[in-house]
Amino acid sequence: MELLKQRILEAGSVVSDQVVKLDAILNHQVDPALIKEMGKEFARRFVESSPTKVLTVESSGIPLSFAVASELGIPFIFARRKKSVTMGEDTYCERVPSFTKGIVTDIMVSSQYITANDRILIIDDIIANGDAARGLIRIVERSGAELVGVGIAVEKAFQAGGRAIREQGIRTESLVTITSLEQGHIVFAD
Repeated sequence: MELLKQRILEAGSVVSDQVVKLDAILNHQVDPALIKEMGKEFARRFVESSPTKVLTVESSGIPLSFAVASELGIPFIFARRKKSVTMGEDTYCERVPSFTKGIVTDIMVSSQYITANDRILIIDDIIANGDAARGLIRIVERSGAELVGVGIAVEKAFQAGGRAIREQGIRTESLVTITSLEQGHIVFAD
């Protein structure tokens, strides 16, 4: 997606040869016009899969998942990182490490919002090692719902996350793929 590549080059910064900072457009401050266009693109790519719900992890995946769900006319769910007092006891919970935060957290979804009748599209902002996506995949599997695919805004191809999910036979679509961050330069796949 050329618009996303352009915005990454304008507003992104390389923190290390493993980390790109996209806080100005995706992870801290959100560019609504860009998010809308990304939502349209994911909806275009997955509409034929007939998803019934979009699933993401709080918090960076929420704006993009909202845009995708809005385009498809379906609800979206976000896996919470902390259990609230209003969340019932019947939840799907997975423990996942966070590459950028350097911690392990639980992610959870109430079983009342994801059922065996659902067709789930997972959407997330960035995939590195793929731990959060694999946690969401396990939640979908445990619920009995059908996983129709995984949409990732930015895939870091030099890390194993996207590749590992594809190797499971899961349709995985990335809007932009970064092949290198070496020497402070963002290099995109063609």
